[in-house]
Parts: sequence; C-alpha cells; structure tokens
Amino acid sequence: MSGKVEKSDAEWRAQLTDEQYHVTRRKGTERPFTGKLLNVKGEGVFRCVCCGAELFDSGTKYDSRSGWPSFWAPKDEASIKEEHDLSHGMHRVEVMCAHCEAHLGHVFPDGPEPSGQRYCINSASLKFDPKKA
Repeated sequence: MSGKVEKSDAEWRAQLTDEQYHVTRRKGTERPFTGKLLNVKGEGVFRCVCCGAELFDSGTKYDSRSGWPSFWAPKDEASIKEEHDLSHGMHRVEVMCAHCEAHLGHVFPDGPEPSGQRYCINSASLKFDPKKA
C-alpha cells in the first residue's frame, strides 16, 4: 500500500463501529482480555481496520498475557509510525498505522527475542486476513 489515506471525521464515523472509531481515531483503548483477536492463532496477516494496510504477520504474534494481541515485530517497519505518548502521567511509545494514522496501541521494550519488543495492539484497530489454504 502506498500513499496516505485521509478521510473526514464523518467518513471515519460512517466506516467504523463505535469501538473502532473510539480506539483508532480518538486514541482509545479496549478493555483487556475483551478483544476478538486476542486468541486468534491461525496463519495470516493482521491489517489496519481503517485502511487495510498490512501491519503484523501471525508468525510474530505471541501470548504476552497482557490482555491485548501482542507481536514482537511489525510486518514491515514502514507500515507503522511511532510517537512519544506522555498521556496519563506515563511515558510510552504510541504505535499508529503509517498510512492513515490510526491509533493501534503501544510498543514496550519487554518483548521476546529476537526483537525484545512487545507491540501491544488493540483488537478493535485490526482485522485478521487468514492465509488461504
């Protein structure tokens, strides 16, 4: 996918569910252990729910026991954008879709090897595209 995806607030609201809109466009967070993709174990690609960009491969997904889908690396570094997040009295690194700037979650330096990273991502920001048999 190339180029930026830009839509008005009304267009995003029309396209997304209330929860997807809250998470992706308003930087919300779904409650832990409630996301529909938390326990997905099949092979495939996790895409941005807003623009369809490929973000994470199922081969990098692991159970972090954090309550959100977690990955140790993005599918392609160019598919995500990171920014410092100082909200809620904490210093975190926010992860966004590089194509449409949807809020995905945060990345932490406590993940497994080989990267040591934990991309803690809201299910509401993703859609799973299973590998075709």
